[in-house]
Amino acid sequence: MTTPPTAHHPTPGARPTTEPKLTEPPTPEPTRSARAHSFNTAAAQYAANRPSYPPALFDAIEDLAGHPLPGSRVADIGAGTGIATALLNARGADVIAVEPGDGMAAQFRRTLPAIPLVRGTGDDLPLATASLDFVTYAQAWHWTDPARAVPEALRVLRPGGALALWWNTDALDVPWIAEAAARTARHFSIDISAEKRNVNAQAADPTGRLDFTRRTVRWSRRVPVDTHLANIASHSVFLVHGEEHTASFLAAEREHLLRAFPDDFVEEVYEVVLLLAKTKG
Repeated sequence: MTTPPTAHHPTPGARPTTEPKLTEPPTPEPTRSARAHSFNTAAAQYAANRPSYPPALFDAIEDLAGHPLPGSRVADIGAGTGIATALLNARGADVIAVEPGDGMAAQFRRTLPAIPLVRGTGDDLPLATASLDFVTYAQAWHWTDPARAVPEALRVLRPGGALALWWNTDALDVPWIAEAAARTARHFSIDISAEKRNVNAQAADPTGRLDFTRRTVRWSRRVPVDTHLANIASHSVFLVHGEEHTASFLAAEREHLLRAFPDDFVEEVYEVVLLLAKTKG
């Protein structure tokens, strides 16, 4: 057996000249699965504080699909607490929701008891073939495996149907939002700007089977600082990093924001990034 050239073997019986250094093992990064399931512990917080979506988003979906939402059969996948599902229903669509998480599904049923909900994932849709006009994913496509989710979406869509994916992304050209994002990035060692870079057709469908059209809709909402903090704390990066680590950030962030906004209100500015692909008619 050979040993690496850096290995040191003391003479038998001799005392080592230095004590070995004891170091803490690095904290493992949360797995993708852990992040995906983290929302189930914060479903009520998610429902109460997450932003909605503007009417212009649904105008864009109809425009790109060339088909109205009213009267359409729609499946909202990864429906969570039902934020997008409720808006699709209010638009006049005939909606069925698909959600895998226990906590999120329970919150959905409390909020939207009249809308059907089935348990499942985008990688294995519990839906009939060629039964839908739209398949939608609000803040959820990134939890799928596109190699499985793309064929499933194509299977359940009718000819001429549309797959619509969208994300609320922070408007990083707004100074206070950029500064807050930088603080978050430092505290949690993440790349905030990667969120927008990864919202593109190549990432959504690495196989290139779908021909996505991209549309961006800018909007905002004015909320109390505590609502804003509860909103960001409902994101998976906060939920999986431990209560103490998250609480220390939120306390410091609250002080930053109240210095900048002494009236206790912030205007969250978003750019909804929409990717829509139609099936062949």
